Amino acid sequence: MKCKFILLFVLVACMGVPAVFAAEKPTNPNQQTIWNLYVDSREAYAMKQQLGNQMLFIDVRDPIEIMFTGFTDVVDINIPFKLANGRVWNDKKPVFLMEVNPDFEPEIAAALEARGLTKEVPVVIMCRSGGTRGAPAIKYLENKGYKQVYVVTDGFEGGKVKEGDRKNWRLKNGWKNSGLPWSYKLNKEKMYFPTK
Repeated sequence: MKCKFILLFVLVACMGVPAVFAAEKPTNPNQQTIWNLYVDSREAYAMKQQLGNQMLFIDVRDPIEIMFTGFTDVVDINIPFKLANGRVWNDKKPVFLMEVNPDFEPEIAAALEARGLTKEVPVVIMCRSGGTRGAPAIKYLENKGYKQVYVVTDGFEGGKVKEGDRKNWRLKNGWKNSGLPWSYKLNKEKMYFPTK
């Protein structure tokens, strides 16, 4: 596994990040014209190490969720794609309704502008597991003109492996389980604070 990571890092350094991590374009003309770019947590870390401030790495989880599950200071900023509405119940599931954050794209645009960057640079999105919020968030940004939006496919916590009953579920892969830096301590400078 270590050799695979070293080889990946060498390829990134030699070939450039977008060419290495880009998913293939759809070949069927009837498919959607927008396609996604994918990285796993280790690849996202390698991208950040290589590109530094020439990219934007965003944790799109609700800050309350981050408070209980952990955070990595490697991300540039926390801008939630969806926020829990504690006043509205989701009848389909026994939870509060999650609503798209109306400030999501404007906050990302402001973060890019503050760094002197444009919608052309890589933007990496990380949620809890890679699919529920990450994938819709990148589609949302692609429709707003962002050119290189990546999703961390295994997310911060990774997927679940069921072993017996629910209390014995354990997490696999993900940022937290890949030996990458993280902590339960939050960086206030990077956390999302609603303006309303």
